[in-house]
Amino acid sequence: MTIRALVWGENIHERVNTVVAGLYPDGMHTTIASALNADGGISASTATLQEAEHGLTEARLAETDVLLWWGHRDHGAVADEIVERVARRVYEGMGLIVLHSGHFSKIFKRLMGTPCALKWREAGERERIWTVNPGHPIASGIPEHFVIDNEEMYGEHFSVPEPLETVFISWFEGGEVFRSGMTWRRGAGNIFYFRPGHETYPTYHHPMVMKVITNGVKWAHNPMPALTSVHDAPNVPVEKALEPIVQKGPTLHEAGEEGFK
Repeated sequence: MTIRALVWGENIHERVNTVVAGLYPDGMHTTIASALNADGGISASTATLQEAEHGLTEARLAETDVLLWWGHRDHGAVADEIVERVARRVYEGMGLIVLHSGHFSKIFKRLMGTPCALKWREAGERERIWTVNPGHPIASGIPEHFVIDNEEMYGEHFSVPEPLETVFISWFEGGEVFRSGMTWRRGAGNIFYFRPGHETYPTYHHPMVMKVITNGVKWAHNPMPALTSVHDAPNVPVEKALEPIVQKGPTLHEAGEEGFK
């Protein structure tokens, strides 16, 4: 089964910053999608903030197995309606991979329920990423550690919920450490956050970074049909109980009536 991945990019810095444009002339989203398409098991396309409905229409999301998200400069421009639409699809089983500064995106904060804040420093320092869960599928083919020569520092404390799994931890030249690869599950959807990816550095041209992201897409993919019933809260009338019971008290609702949400 080919995994249908959709790479969402804010697509602002590539159009206004000459350094970023030089590194990613067709946009970071295109670079990421191209690397994913090198894997025969993944078919990746792109969407951007500037498109109608940010490229995330109901139909497009219904055809997406795993959504990858990169944003930074204008998280607030993402419409709340679209955020809720993406969240619903994650609950139904669509995978979500949040990259780098996407930690402050509306969708990540919506699903984490926390501020998702951290320390940072933009100094182009060396980052050593340690694989602390080598048996995890996302770490398949990844060495004990690898180095990114120039990156933005992210440091603890990272105010996210306790993860399901921690796969990678980063150490930076300035001394800070960061939980740079973590997973969660929300409803039927798998979520992976991966830290590297500052736009002024060629991080998405790094083979190990793209190997991790490719692995992440495969891990996040849920092959089961969309669990649309995850949103339901049905009223089960007394006469439809699995075992015979008798009504013993007053009710707020009529039998079968939709409840309050």
